[in-house]
Amino acid sequence: MKPIQEIYPLLSTPRRIVITMHQKPDPDAMGSSLALAGFLSQLGHNIAVISPTNWPDFLKWMPGCRNVVDFEAAKEKALSILDSAEWLFCLDFNAMHRTKHMAQKLKELQCVKVLIDHHEQPETASFDYGISLTSKSSTSEMVYDFIVGSGKAELINQDIASCLYAGIIGDTGSFRFPATSSDVHRMVAELKNKGLQHSIVHENLYDNFLEDRLRFLGHVLLYRMEVFYEYNAALIAIPKSDLLKFNVRTGDTEGLVNYPLSIQGIKLAGLVIDRDEERKWSFRSKGDFDVNTFARTYFNGGGHFNASGGRSADSLQKTVQAFKNAIKENATQLQ
Repeated sequence: MKPIQEIYPLLSTPRRIVITMHQKPDPDAMGSSLALAGFLSQLGHNIAVISPTNWPDFLKWMPGCRNVVDFEAAKEKALSILDSAEWLFCLDFNAMHRTKHMAQKLKELQCVKVLIDHHEQPETASFDYGISLTSKSSTSEMVYDFIVGSGKAELINQDIASCLYAGIIGDTGSFRFPATSSDVHRMVAELKNKGLQHSIVHENLYDNFLEDRLRFLGHVLLYRMEVFYEYNAALIAIPKSDLLKFNVRTGDTEGLVNYPLSIQGIKLAGLVIDRDEERKWSFRSKGDFDVNTFARTYFNGGGHFNASGGRSADSLQKTVQAFKNAIKENATQLQ
């Protein structure tokens, strides 16, 4: 994988470019992708953005989101776009399997593939150019750096700034996570100078749900959360029946895994949701407990040091027991 800076001289030649992200995109995945699309389109490139799956309603306000192609919902259209691509930008994921049913197609493409990502252990052999920095707060921060590094920072307009800011606050937990560096705050100051209306972005992301979601959160915290004080850990396990009862939609569980970390002394929080094809895990931690290694070791996952995900083909009951066994094995590290 060559340094991403080597493509800067190539940006002056218009190309057919596809930008894609991980399945079930969050604010950073969608925000970074749409910001990059907005930038590259101003340079004369033909841009298409493809998501491997659908995305939450609270992301649909983003400038350009209405033009994003859902691979699962419009497969033939997406495949046609991918077949004509000269460049493929892969944002906020570093392993092709994170794109679900798109993965095999992306592997087969012969176009130039470019990675911009901040997760650990990238599959660098899959990309021609790229940058992978785990120290960065978000892929949106990295896209901002990419634009500035290209010498075209003047092309950052209010729409691009809004998308970048959404990604930043999504992945930094509104600036509270450790990866929030002084560079992040300087970046936001520059975005404000570009016309960013930060309060509107925040409202669009966090004040944009249905009543069902609020009642779902209350139900889950009251009936589905277990706290293991002897291990400084907590678990939320959500059966499929809850998803049906409260009409849970894509994005409604976003951020739920963070709630147990507000309990005094808790260092590790796990969230598992019973999906149709598998059980999906999210992990968050405080301090020096590495949930990236935890997820990779026990739940076929990975991500960041303090935030990661995983999956299990076992039943909800069995994978919950696996979590309980795992925290016992890590009791010393959790003290």
